Amino acid sequence: MNALFPDVVVNGETIAPAAIAAEAQNHPGPAGKPGIAWRKAAQALTIRALLLQEAARRGLQAEVQELAPGRFETEDEATIRTLLEEAVEPAEVTEAQIHAEWARDPERFRTAPLWDVSHILCACDPRDEEGSAAARSRAEALLARLDGDAKGFAALAARESECGSKSAGGALGQLGPGDTVPEFEAALRGLTAETVTPEPVQTRHGWHIIRLNAVAPGAVLPSETVAPKIAQALEKAAWTAASRAFIAALADQSDIQGATLDPI
Repeated sequence: MNALFPDVVVNGETIAPAAIAAEAQNHPGPAGKPGIAWRKAAQALTIRALLLQEAARRGLQAEVQELAPGRFETEDEATIRTLLEEAVEPAEVTEAQIHAEWARDPERFRTAPLWDVSHILCACDPRDEEGSAAARSRAEALLARLDGDAKGFAALAARESECGSKSAGGALGQLGPGDTVPEFEAALRGLTAETVTPEPVQTRHGWHIIRLNAVAPGAVLPSETVAPKIAQALEKAAWTAASRAFIAALADQSDIQGATLDPI
């Protein structure tokens, strides 16, 4: 027995230290504090032991299911799933709860925004440090020539941009979430209508000067439209709460040494 990492025994069943050490790889802790990862691993394996013991007590027979093409549950995973399906009874989610969750903050439920966008591209390969530095310097010089006027931006883009959109004065049209690379979209989200990025924005295509011409923030969706999504989230939360209560009840009736189910 190690004083720092004591043996874990669940109703007389000892969990091997090697098993805890292997499980600890799935529970990273703060640097220099391996004991936290160990305790989290011991807790996870204690819960697993409790569930498998309860399944055995009930005489459950589990059928392994395919999770994805060519990927199957282990026998223990199938047994635990079967037990939880039989034993856990989450509280029913009501229409009143669904509406209350929507009413708590309707702003969370909006249609996607639309951005009317123009840009000027100084193209380069970001992996080429010298070429990237030159492209950025060029973008900064072009940015300094802008005064915020839409016509001036379009004229400069038509002359200087290295994107096919230059023929349209740099106009990219209406964009929504996911229509551009992440760095470009992040910059868009930081702009208000009729403003330009204060400095060039780098993507894998080069350095961009971005102008947000207009934005439609999206409309708040009515509760009946998002009710299925809210119901799914509430049902998942109810199931999680019920499964935790079931595990806590098993622990209260058990003899557990060397581990705890308290939050770590």
